[in-house]
Amino acid sequence: MHQIVTEIDIAASPERVWSILMDFPAYPQWNPFIRSLSGVAKPGEKLRATIQPEERRAMTFRPRVLKAADQQELRWLGRLGFPGLFDGQHYFQLTALSNGYTRFTHGERFSGILVGVFISSMEAATKAGFVAMNAALKDRAEGEARDGSMHSEPSH
Repeated sequence: MHQIVTEIDIAASPERVWSILMDFPAYPQWNPFIRSLSGVAKPGEKLRATIQPEERRAMTFRPRVLKAADQQELRWLGRLGFPGLFDGQHYFQLTALSNGYTRFTHGERFSGILVGVFISSMEAATKAGFVAMNAALKDRAEGEARDGSMHSEPSH
């Protein structure tokens, strides 16, 4: 197994961040890594995702939703070929912080017999894609908060 994990703190509520993550049709407008996402975020459902790490070609796949906990976590499982060959469990986790911010954890757990073959060639681009998406999510959530298009959070 191999894991890539990134984190960013966002000056917005988990509700605000979650609403952006769940607005799949808007992904092409702001998301530099997951260029499109469609489907229903409900366990057992299949999504259609197109990812494009920087300077790589786009890949479209059909992951199955494993978990969709409101304002907490979205997790899916994507596979290359058959189960156990190259599987990726992708997740977004939101943690409310005491200052009204949200800690956004974005990661993926890779498993399968081909992980060792592929991971070295894809790890840097994948991690860079996660970091770019995290920054874009932060900009979108905080920008809308500054513009007054959402309620400001009370400071603690």
